Amino acid sequence: MNIVIQCAGSKKESVGMMKRSDGHPVMFVADPKAMQPSGYYMYAHPDNLADGGKTWREVVEEYNKNPGTNCLDLLRAWDLYKNPVYSRLVEKFGCSQVFILSAGWGLVRADFLLPNYNITFSSPNSKLSASYKKGIRRNKTVHFNDFCCIPKDSSEPILFFGGVKYLPLFYELTRDIDCHKTVFYKSENSSLAPDNSFNMIKYDTPRKTNWHYDCANALIDGKIRGLYTCVPRAIDRLVDW
Repeated sequence: MNIVIQCAGSKKESVGMMKRSDGHPVMFVADPKAMQPSGYYMYAHPDNLADGGKTWREVVEEYNKNPGTNCLDLLRAWDLYKNPVYSRLVEKFGCSQVFILSAGWGLVRADFLLPNYNITFSSPNSKLSASYKKGIRRNKTVHFNDFCCIPKDSSEPILFFGGVKYLPLFYELTRDIDCHKTVFYKSENSSLAPDNSFNMIKYDTPRKTNWHYDCANALIDGKIRGLYTCVPRAIDRLVDW
């Protein structure tokens, strides 16, 4: 069983950054042209060209293949975000079975080393400037060559915990994986799956934001009936013990 949970905007302060050859740190955003110049770091899209003719995404991928001493102090994806649900999932299921759906990088394994970034599908804080919100908000007009670290030939069932705005990316990246996929949702407008390989289960909770944390924690605590027998068949109902 592979578990996928969306990323979070709240990240730890100790996140390392990629650097240009001149030593300048890089902050990854959705639209670097919309950002006001920073005196500390440069802005870049993950698929912009870095020094040496490769994209930053390719640089990050190569760094993960040969991390060495991890001289840039990048954090593993599960350790990047402040909410404890990410570490709880890894403690319960292990890094090989937990994946993060990142608005900036795509679908990465929990132990994939990620640099600092500020990219989101969610609505940015209203106190931010219009240009900053435009710079960090990912939309359909900007192309991302997203990672997908779940092999296409995997037959392991996939469980997804995330909000409605992350569903299109999840559908896109997992559509060609021939396995049973279960999506937990709260919003009524996310109840329709693109095809019958996605099984939709509504999670009833009064919590309006970050409800998927409660749902993932229910899985960890063994309160969701049927998940451990998640095979290619519909799960009729989600209940708490």
